[in-house]
Amino acid sequence: MAMSNQPAQPPLRRTGTGLTDVGRKRQSNEDAYFFDDRLGLYIVGDGMGGHAAGEVASQEAVEQVYGMVKRGIGNLHELADPPVEEDVRAASRLMESAIQAATYMVFSMAEMDRGKTGMGTTLSALLVLGEFAVTAQVGDSRIYRVRDGGVEQLTEDHTLIAWQLKQGLITPQEAKKSPHRNVITRAVGNRDYVQVDTGLVKLAPGDRFLLCSDGLHGYLRDSDIAPIVALGGEAATKKFIALANERGGKDNITAILVELD
Repeated sequence: MAMSNQPAQPPLRRTGTGLTDVGRKRQSNEDAYFFDDRLGLYIVGDGMGGHAAGEVASQEAVEQVYGMVKRGIGNLHELADPPVEEDVRAASRLMESAIQAATYMVFSMAEMDRGKTGMGTTLSALLVLGEFAVTAQVGDSRIYRVRDGGVEQLTEDHTLIAWQLKQGLITPQEAKKSPHRNVITRAVGNRDYVQVDTGLVKLAPGDRFLLCSDGLHGYLRDSDIAPIVALGGEAATKKFIALANERGGKDNITAILVELD
């Protein structure tokens, strides 16, 4: 039997760092985040709804997604080591199912407690699996990739403004002044079903991912991102929080930095 002379590539080591802050204007923090380097799962949620309902929605949704992915991922790891693209597509379906389950759960909680009617949350999630990553998106939190100094937004905002821009109904200049900037067209929990955007990303050593709520990206220019990410780890997440607060801090601020080496 012929043996390959090509050594197996070692798996990419992933290191996550997360931080959240109430900001300068809000009384409570309705953002939630989670990461597990061993599982390779990273999630940011930005809750909405009065009487602490947003806080409940984001935390419950994040925990639901984590629990379902953790239970389901074991079966995927058995398929191939390292995982192949077919496994990653199965992981993508798992992520979508987990977010649908979170949607139904948050909606059901609001149905049982009328004080929480209409509560919901955004969810932006990244699952690293071998040489690939899966993104899953509902709402207007974001995932950025930084590679070789270049910055790319991997997720699409589910907002009225983003839809109007995509349809050519308004200009970018008009979007900046629109009174509808915070109107979200998709959320986890305000209905019993939501359309989830998923994507596949081929990874490379040195890739960095920033997951953040709009309390951060609302103040960010693309040119800000790579230099701050280059600080690495806790220094980077602290700098992102400080920058958003310096520029107004009108919302809760959450950032997760994922470093692959």
